[in-house]
Amino acid sequence: MALAVPGSIDAVEVAERGSREADRQLGFQFVLVLGAAALLACSLAAGWLWSKPLYPALPAAAAAAILGVPLIWRALRDMVRGVAGMHALVALAVAGAAATGRYQESAAIALFMTLSGLLERRTALGATASIESLVKLAPTRAQRVSAADGTEEGVEARALQPGDVVRVRPGDTIPADGLVRSGDSTVNQASITGESLPADKAPGDEVFGGTINLTGVLDVAVTKAGADTLLGRVQELILEAERTRPPILRLIDRYAAWYTPTVLMLVGVVLFFALRSDPDAAFSRAIAMLIVACPSALILATPTAMVAALSAAARLGVLVKSVATLEAARNVTAIVFDKTGTLTSGVLSVTRLSPTAGTDGADLLRLAASATQDSRHPVSRAVTEMARRARVPLERPTAFEELAGRGLAAVIDGAEVRVGRAAWLAAPETGLEPADCATIQTVQASPEADGLSVLYVARDRRLVGWIGLEDNARPGAAEAVDRLRGMGIRRLVILTGDRESVARRVAAQMHFEEFKAEVLPHEKLEMVELLKGRGHTVAVIGDGVNDAPALAAGDISIAMGAAGSDVAIHSASIALLNSNLDRVPFLIDLSRRTIAVIRQNLAVGAAFIVVSLALAGAGYLPPVAAALLHVASGLVVIFNSARLIRCGEDVERAEVILSPRPAPETAALPG
Repeated sequence: MALAVPGSIDAVEVAERGSREADRQLGFQFVLVLGAAALLACSLAAGWLWSKPLYPALPAAAAAAILGVPLIWRALRDMVRGVAGMHALVALAVAGAAATGRYQESAAIALFMTLSGLLERRTALGATASIESLVKLAPTRAQRVSAADGTEEGVEARALQPGDVVRVRPGDTIPADGLVRSGDSTVNQASITGESLPADKAPGDEVFGGTINLTGVLDVAVTKAGADTLLGRVQELILEAERTRPPILRLIDRYAAWYTPTVLMLVGVVLFFALRSDPDAAFSRAIAMLIVACPSALILATPTAMVAALSAAARLGVLVKSVATLEAARNVTAIVFDKTGTLTSGVLSVTRLSPTAGTDGADLLRLAASATQDSRHPVSRAVTEMARRARVPLERPTAFEELAGRGLAAVIDGAEVRVGRAAWLAAPETGLEPADCATIQTVQASPEADGLSVLYVARDRRLVGWIGLEDNARPGAAEAVDRLRGMGIRRLVILTGDRESVARRVAAQMHFEEFKAEVLPHEKLEMVELLKGRGHTVAVIGDGVNDAPALAAGDISIAMGAAGSDVAIHSASIALLNSNLDRVPFLIDLSRRTIAVIRQNLAVGAAFIVVSLALAGAGYLPPVAAALLHVASGLVVIFNSARLIRCGEDVERAEVILSPRPAPETAALPG
């Protein structure tokens, strides 16, 4: 399966080809292992049946050659490159046993060490495959609807282009990103966003490729296809994250160059003193020390834990772009929240229209919605949606400019229309009449606008009225904030461009003790820098639309509700594909657990090496037993890391139990 557009090869397709080639190599090596194991079994049987040493030696030597030669070849290749890695220790152990005439021992060591290597590579491939399986979701076929006569045609999903219309029946997987043209249905988006409950879809709603249509028939107008879809971007970013290296692994690499020479020095010291008393036992001790010194458990410690954590995060719709970010999340001490679209639902609703004398409510709504229809800001969407539901006809603006944190200006029917915040419209540079500026200040201080987000509308520098909007708190947001505080996050701050009365109401609902209202984007940036200057590790959480400067300044940046938003996915180091705030404490908890598991793995690996080296050097650990213990240590690390895959199951269960089905909305023009 390929998700790239025709003529292109994306990162996922390349990864799939590499996985297939690696699977073939593993299969070939497994056949060699089976053959060598059979020869070793024949050698052991020959030793029991015949007394002549030649009979058991021949099949054992053949088995040692089959598995030992590749090990020695890799060691020689590393030495040519100037790398003294673990292959050198394995090769010396196998060659040393064979050189002293212990062919069965040499074959057994080569067998167990090769099995250990296969286990490592199979684990790495399996971990990568578990990540790829989370995003290998797009169908290979789609039903394209002809624009001429409405007939259906089965086509390859990769052949779809923006502008095509596809028909998706119940049970089908949606083949591309698009907008519902006709039909009503529920769609399971868990594979993309991690949300447990299906989402209702109606004409005009956005759907994503790789999600599953459950109930009705949908005609979807394709907006993005192939690698440009949300699924395609998520695929590439997840695979890119899996290839990154965390700082803890780079720290290990710094000392790796000293490891092999140190081990060889210790083996040499043991061999020097043991040769004087018992030469035969001396070589067994040296071979056993070389085997247990192979740091397979240390090598597996970090990658297996990180990949398991990435899998758990992706399952809940948490897109981590780099494992370094995942590692750093555990150190967060302060979190800065945007309000609209983050702590609140971002789905604002118009609850009040207050036109000035000589203007009716429909005309006020028409002007505001005509000016805001091209904006993606939640306030603009709420105004446009209310006009659509009230069936108010809109005019296309001939000019349009959006000013972040202030409002927007447009030309409607030859008139200049400004829609925005009080501080902007009442500023001297807007040229609003002094009486209108005074009216704005009066409304700002009046009880009727208290707790509302107020949007003022002016036409040709005259105020025509104001619009009041309300935004409800996200379900479970207060519980998530309480959990963050219980996890030791010392500073939790709301920054919003909204009015102070609105910010105070939201802060009380969300159990915040600190908030700052009526801030511009650059002031959010200043607040982040202030917290960092006081020694905090700062996470910034926003919707990724107008929070880009603050997101870029944070030590960790988290974009909420990133599904369908290119800006959100690319502006933050972590993108939450859904808007559930419980993902934030989950992320920090996952980071802490991951580092704890890595440290456990490193402790197990280091303890195994130290204890086993001591036992082998003292003659208490024979080479074959050392090889078996070597395999066992790797298995312990792998199974310990696998525990991380189950992280977040409690979050999923809580969502299924506590999340109610949304009630249907009723449309009415507010008075």
